[in-house]
Amino acid sequence: MEAVPARARVYVAGVALGALSCLEPLSTGRAPWWAIALLTVLHTCGERITGRGSPGTCHPVLLAGAFLLSPPAAALVAVPGALLSRVEQRPVLLRRVWRAAELVLAVWAAARVFRALGGPDAVGAADFPYVLLPAAAAVPVFCAVLALLDGSVLVLAEHVPPRRAWRGLFARSLAPLAVHGLAGLMMAVLWRSPYGPAAALLVLLPMCVAWWAFAQYHREQAAHQATIRALVQAVDIKDGYTRGHGERVGQASMMIARELGMDDERVEVLRFAGILHDVGKLGVPTRLLRKDGPLTPEERRIIELHPEYGHEMVRGISFLGEARAAVLHHHERMDGSGYPYGLVGSQIPESARVVAVADAFDAMTSTRSYRRARPVPAALAELERCAGSQFDPRMVEALVQALGKYGWHPAVTADEVPAPRPPAAPRPGRQGAHR
Repeated sequence: MEAVPARARVYVAGVALGALSCLEPLSTGRAPWWAIALLTVLHTCGERITGRGSPGTCHPVLLAGAFLLSPPAAALVAVPGALLSRVEQRPVLLRRVWRAAELVLAVWAAARVFRALGGPDAVGAADFPYVLLPAAAAVPVFCAVLALLDGSVLVLAEHVPPRRAWRGLFARSLAPLAVHGLAGLMMAVLWRSPYGPAAALLVLLPMCVAWWAFAQYHREQAAHQATIRALVQAVDIKDGYTRGHGERVGQASMMIARELGMDDERVEVLRFAGILHDVGKLGVPTRLLRKDGPLTPEERRIIELHPEYGHEMVRGISFLGEARAAVLHHHERMDGSGYPYGLVGSQIPESARVVAVADAFDAMTSTRSYRRARPVPAALAELERCAGSQFDPRMVEALVQALGKYGWHPAVTADEVPAPRPPAAPRPGRQGAHR
């Protein structure tokens, strides 16, 4: 996010000052600069090679530094790679400083714990299995510091509720960091062996393969995001009056999914479902989408084909998973009077029941060509009135609870739509039917 709140900037500055204090002893004491330089080059090159979207893949080098060097020297290894890392979002400099500062603190803390437990002596003597004990203590400390700092900046910079900001951060990162820690320990032991640093570099060969595969995965994810953005932009261009509708429905769908306790992967799929639910409108004549007055029965039948058009467009995109079912069935109703197939109750896929509520909520709270936006409380009251007949009561209740906790702050609002025409009288028709 480009506009970083002042309190977040102050927090980043405080963390950066803390990092500088960790590095300060290097200015007065002796340090193994050749070892620092070699590890720094390895870390910096690794971060650049793995590309955008994959920070942290070179943690084995940082942890090897924590196992080999004094805490200030080990912390310094992280700085150049972080400051030269690729950053897509603005402000670039602030994000780079933040990344460098949090890595300095994490590496410094891990090195202190490792040293306090006698790790350097065990590494020098290749004393297995005892060397594993200080390493097993240092890696969780490294992980915990990163989780604590990342969660804090989410709370301050992006207004994420604290419980959600820290939920799962430590647990998700501990397993991969344990693997990185083992690789870093192997590097440290070989570095101190008679074979020297050259042998330690051999550990990086399989890690380089893993980094390359990780980078390929992130490039694939970026391609998925680009595909979705292109489809959404095409819909927004075709029907300017609902610009941003897909993004808002994706946001509401994500809130419902989280309130229902779904895992992060499924939450992301449902966000995709909300974003793409109306992609089939690309197959509907523009004059019908922008018509001010009531639709004729024939025109309504044409518009009601858009779920099937959308499903045909996305059915071959495998990464969308159950989002494809939501695109097809988001206009089904619990009582069976919806379209395109008139499914009843649990016959309707759960993803479609989530998106149906999110879609109707945004349709009611956004200005359209045929009516003005309703206030959020009025829209929620209407959803509750139609729960059981049109909408799944569980999904309605989840949205009500989520909005009660976090409010509704859509990224794009109806007020941003350029030059709207005066709204006409509301169209007759069943509640919840919208374009």
